[in-house]
Amino acid sequence: MGILYLVPTPVGNLEDITLRALRVLKEVDLVLAEDTRTSGVLLKHFDISTHLVAHHKFNEHQTAEAFAARIAAGECMALVTDAGTPGISDPGFMLVRACVARGVTVQCLPGATAFVPALVSSGLPCERFTFEGFLPQKKGRASRLEALAAEQRTMVFYESPYRVVKTLRQMADVFGAERPCSACREISKLHEESVRGTLDEVAAHFEQHEPRGEFVLVVQGCEAPRKGRKKNAGTPDDEA
Repeated sequence: MGILYLVPTPVGNLEDITLRALRVLKEVDLVLAEDTRTSGVLLKHFDISTHLVAHHKFNEHQTAEAFAARIAAGECMALVTDAGTPGISDPGFMLVRACVARGVTVQCLPGATAFVPALVSSGLPCERFTFEGFLPQKKGRASRLEALAAEQRTMVFYESPYRVVKTLRQMADVFGAERPCSACREISKLHEESVRGTLDEVAAHFEQHEPRGEFVLVVQGCEAPRKGRKKNAGTPDDEA
C-alpha cells in the first residue's frame, strides 16, 4: 500500500519550502497539483522531474476515488496546491477522506500556511482563535457575519483584493467600527505589508491605497461581558 503526502508549498518566497518537502516531491510516483502550470514552475525551479497531474476543485469529485484506489494499490503520491497547505481553503479534503476510508496512510508535512504568520504578527490574542477562511461571496455572507458577532476568539479570514474593502466595511457594520483588526497581504513576498488599526481605519486605508495581493484579515473577538457581583437580597454590602 502506498502513501498520500500532503505537501505545503511556499505562499511567497520559494526558500520557505522545506528540505523534506523537496525530497518527497522527488521520490513520489506522482504529484497531484491544483494547477499544473503553477506547480510546474516550482518543480522546475528545484530541478524536480516528477510527473504532474491536475487535481482541483473542478474535478476532485471525479478523481479522488480513483487516485485513492491507485495509492491503495501501491503508488505513492504528493498533493500540492498553488500555495500553502492542501485542505486549508484549497482542495484536499475529498482525497484525504477517500484514502482514510481505504486505510491508506496519509502524512501531512509541516510547512507554509498563510494565516499562521498573519495571526501571530497581528498583535491580537492568538492563544485561541477561529479560522473562517473565505466568507460566502453572496448568499449567506451577511448571516455568517451576524453569527460571528458574539464570537470571543480572534477570527481569521481570507479575502481577495477585489472584495477586501467591502468585507472590512461589512465587518465594521456588524462587529462595530472600532473593533481592532490587522490586514496582512503578500505574505512572505517582497511587498509584504500588515495594516493594523480599527476596522474603520483599515478600510479607510485601502480605500485610499489600492489593495493588491491576497489578504489575511485578523479580527479581534467580541469582549466577554463582565460579570457583576451578585448580592443576596436583604444582605448589607458590608457586614460589621
